[in-house]
Amino acid sequence: MSEPLCLRPRLETPLASLLDAGSFLHSLVGVLGSPLNVLLPERAAENARRFHAVYREHHLAGRVYFAHKSNRSGSLVRRLAAEVPATVGVDVASLGELRHVLGCGFTPDRIMATGPKDPEFLWLAARVGATVNLDSRRELEQLAGLVRKFALPRVGVLLRLSEFESAGGPEGAGVRMLSRRSRFGSPLSEVEELLSTVERHRDAVELMGTAYHLDTTGAVEKARALEHCVMVMDECRARGLAPSVVDIGGGFGTGYVADAGEWDRYTTALSDAVLGTRPPVTWRAHGYGLRNEGGTVRGSAALYPAYRPVAGPDYLAELLSLPGPRLGRPAADLLLEHMYDLCAEPGRALVDQCGLSLARVLDVRRTGQGSDEYLVRLGMNAGDMSLEEHGVLVDPILLPRTAAREESGTDPVGVYLVGNLCLESDLITRRMVFLPRLPHPGDLLAFANTAGYAMDFHAHRAQRQPVARTVAVVDEGGSWRWCLDEDYWPIPHSGGAFA
Repeated sequence: MSEPLCLRPRLETPLASLLDAGSFLHSLVGVLGSPLNVLLPERAAENARRFHAVYREHHLAGRVYFAHKSNRSGSLVRRLAAEVPATVGVDVASLGELRHVLGCGFTPDRIMATGPKDPEFLWLAARVGATVNLDSRRELEQLAGLVRKFALPRVGVLLRLSEFESAGGPEGAGVRMLSRRSRFGSPLSEVEELLSTVERHRDAVELMGTAYHLDTTGAVEKARALEHCVMVMDECRARGLAPSVVDIGGGFGTGYVADAGEWDRYTTALSDAVLGTRPPVTWRAHGYGLRNEGGTVRGSAALYPAYRPVAGPDYLAELLSLPGPRLGRPAADLLLEHMYDLCAEPGRALVDQCGLSLARVLDVRRTGQGSDEYLVRLGMNAGDMSLEEHGVLVDPILLPRTAAREESGTDPVGVYLVGNLCLESDLITRRMVFLPRLPHPGDLLAFANTAGYAMDFHAHRAQRQPVARTVAVVDEGGSWRWCLDEDYWPIPHSGGAFA
């Protein structure tokens, strides 16, 4: 077999320490079953502080809003609600999320309502006094109607914008170009009508600022959008409005793979396998969006850039240092000179290193007679651990059932990980994963860094398989303590929740 194509996970404290506590993790699965999600609420609070450190570095004020859609946990939300000072907010994208965060301790002044909004969601957001991030004139009209009908106080709103225009070409001249299209936000070309609508409803809404949401990792495109938002704010002030906030959304990213060389080697091998110049590296030669057309690789790999040297707070720092193409001023300087607050909505980046998903090995068998490849069936399905659903490729970590299983001197073995559903498509990983040795039934596989979009975003009860339980863990003087996610509270306990 050729050299193993490993993609070892990037691990930091305390997640790395938790993975060293194999006996503790085995005991949790023994009690609560497989699959099992494990969360580290304290790390989420630390991540929020790292984002705010970037704010301080650039002398900016404003809030970091946790994008709740990335994880439905209660323990993470309660821990962030308890941060002092209360500089962390929460971004909710549904009625259910809004009700959840209110019950977890977030006060309305720290809640941002985003996403698609039905009347019930809009009414509760207005009723409690949350800020509403509006995507269209229709949402604005609907919200104003609810405020008047139920005699509610004025609601603070942001106008989310999209389709930011720029000049094409390397010198910034030539054909006019638009940023990538988005389902969210009003096109910049509609700003005049949008602001006129705001003025018409000033008795019902108070314009707090502008916002954007761009589904891209391109910092240059985001810097352009931020600059446009500042320019629209200037127009608002000329109309007698008093906005003070620019919300730059999320998309700060996470680095999943520890080694750049491993990531480059794997993506190169994937292209070579698609061309047929090396053996397949995936189940049934799956190409992740790449295809062979006459000896040329076509298409684009639907893969998240799993090795990211600049992500999370560092990405925010880079974005704030980039000049916009029109005004030529770094984004942070623009905000500071106008005395505008900065808001951001990290999801994946705020729960970076905050959790893992555990699965028990149920069965190990060869893929066919005489084959040196193996199928490893786990006590989970693709909905329970959906890293690949988001294009994230990273190796799991093998946790032997007993110390006697720590076999040394063996070569890594390539396996395909399959789930517990009666479906050919239920693959935990389409790529061949290399483990330090062949696992045995009863061993655990730990998928690191799954708190962002992977551990519960696609979870379901198909075929009446159990959905993963979730626990919160804390390190108390070198000893791990745990409780059910729903029982976690960020206050001293008197022998109650933690075991």
